[in-house]
Amino acid sequence: MNKPNPQVIESLLPRADHSTIDLLLAAQAAPSDSPEVVVLLVDDQTIVARAVRQLFAEDQDIAFHYCPSPHQALECAEALHPTVILQDLVMPDITGLQLVRKYRATPATAEIPIIVLSTKEDPTTKSQAFAEGANDYLVKLPDRIELVARVRYHSRAYRALVALRDQATRDGLTGVWNRKMIFDTLAQELARAGREGTPLAIIMVDLDKFKSINDSFGHPAGDAVLQQASRRLSACVRTYDHVGRYGGEEFLIVLPNCDREQAGKLSERLRQSVADAPMNAEGKELHVTCSLGVAFTDTPNGLSVAALVQAADGALYVAKQTGRNCVQVAPLPGFSFWLISERR
Repeated sequence: MNKPNPQVIESLLPRADHSTIDLLLAAQAAPSDSPEVVVLLVDDQTIVARAVRQLFAEDQDIAFHYCPSPHQALECAEALHPTVILQDLVMPDITGLQLVRKYRATPATAEIPIIVLSTKEDPTTKSQAFAEGANDYLVKLPDRIELVARVRYHSRAYRALVALRDQATRDGLTGVWNRKMIFDTLAQELARAGREGTPLAIIMVDLDKFKSINDSFGHPAGDAVLQQASRRLSACVRTYDHVGRYGGEEFLIVLPNCDREQAGKLSERLRQSVADAPMNAEGKELHVTCSLGVAFTDTPNGLSVAALVQAADGALYVAKQTGRNCVQVAPLPGFSFWLISERR
């Protein structure tokens, strides 16, 4: 994930004398270190930001971030992944309600709770805010106890929603996308590639001789290998690529805007990530390898998900038949399979 621009996001942390504002880069923390509540205030008035930050001063589990520019609000929200957005209603050039519409139209922010802040208690304005997708409405500056309570309530609900979605879309053992989700993602990326005229590649990954691991060391060892392999594969891909469990010991990786050569090079890095270091399974060091089949298209219009997966599966079959621990790329019309690497 790219770090937010320090000119875009300001974390307002009062100094000991509370007289000035510290500007900090708000880098994304690791999930285990993330605060329970992450608030993003979008307001063009710094004096309001100071006041709102002070309302949260006693709450150490609330991370407060401030974006003064309405034109960069969406970028801030996508970078920070807040649990609540506090959105000012009246801003220069673009209104708060227009921003609410933008949040709701953007997948990364579509479900983040939004509390609209206004200077007046007006039923018509409230109705418009809720119609555009706002979750709540407060007259600024709100009472500290009420603001904190509402922010915590919406954050808990949002985190519960995210957890529920993860249960439905993540593989329970490895944490990568499950089969349904990775196929849905592939369908979406294939449609987008067709609209935008960009290339798309997929990689089928199969752990070599995985059955022998289960037979020799037991299923807990096999599970440990699958978990470590999925982490290594996920660490190698780009931030906008997608890794999913196809089934058993097979993984499917979707690579948007990736041509044949790039996919081949990435596949070799993936192969090395699995093979170059032993895996720890039930106290034993196991040397594991994988075979990879690559398929790509630079003319995605009219191509089906099934055809692309079948091409990658065919390349994977050739990789397994030619000795394993290698990468094969599905051929273009009139060409044979392209062997990227072979290491035994």
